[in-house]
Amino acid sequence: MQIKVSVNGKEHISDVVPMMSLASYLREVLLLTGTHIGCDTSSCGACTITLDGKAVKSCTILAVQADGSEITTIEGLAKNGEMHPLQSAFKENHGLQCGFCTPGMIMTASGLLDENPNPSEDEIRHGLEGNFCRCTGYHNIVKSIQHAAESMK
Repeated sequence: MQIKVSVNGKEHISDVVPMMSLASYLREVLLLTGTHIGCDTSSCGACTITLDGKAVKSCTILAVQADGSEITTIEGLAKNGEMHPLQSAFKENHGLQCGFCTPGMIMTASGLLDENPNPSEDEIRHGLEGNFCRCTGYHNIVKSIQHAAESMK
């Protein structure tokens, strides 16, 4: 099947097999490997992207379901060579260790801040419930999101 999507502001027309996941399409066809596949069951959140402005887990969405959509991946957050405030905040506040979960955490946080630009710590923790980090205690991740929210005001 042929799909047409806009990914990080660039239009792509691709032939895909009907059962290809959106995460696999992004990684294998478009070579955007910042979208990680950790579980294939939507449990870990490493594959989170934005699809038509909403944070979603791309491992359980078929590429054909995204036909006609606008997609943003972690690679598309930076603008004009400048990191997005969330990316900078994760760097400055040590919000990552191994980095595997980081793209999904940042994309989830982006969706959270779009909906609530001034979340409380509890709201951030609740917003991250579908994202797993096996390295940290989430403290610096939450601190990073708070920092980004403050800098984005």
